[in-house]
Amino acid sequence: MSALSIADVNGLSADDFVAAFGDVAEHSPWVAEAAAAARPFADREAMVAAFEAAVGAASEAARLALIRAHPDLAGRAALAGAIAEDSKREQAGAGLDSLTPEEFSRFTDLNDRYRARFGFPFIFAVKGATKHQILAGFAERVDNDPAAEFATALRQIGRIFRFRIEDRVLP
Repeated sequence: MSALSIADVNGLSADDFVAAFGDVAEHSPWVAEAAAAARPFADREAMVAAFEAAVGAASEAARLALIRAHPDLAGRAALAGAIAEDSKREQAGAGLDSLTPEEFSRFTDLNDRYRARFGFPFIFAVKGATKHQILAGFAERVDNDPAAEFATALRQIGRIFRFRIEDRVLP
């Protein structure tokens, strides 16, 4: 799909909006459904804000489900190709599809430790990042306070929204 203007976005039916943007929030079309109700958007920035507001207005259980809908970075699902197309592209862009055996082992260990501690996957908006920056972020965050890490995961998801919307909507 080619990028849409904000006028085109505002002109979509609710169903077409969710069809076009339901995957911005990983396996969580409810976010796009809620964001659609905030239209018309003045600009792309307002659209990003509507996605973030939808998450902010959701219950803690819904936010946790959104976090848990994300794949592990360089995890088994990614290797098998069983992740969303955007995630696949973003992880490949960060070099996570071409890790050395040692790097893969380090990601696996950190993914396992992180999930055991927090009960959800490590969220990092990987677009524009290198595998070394991601590993450094992992190492910094794996010992965080659970409440702080929950908030950090949601902020990272907001960055993911921004990147994905910027790819699909003209400035």
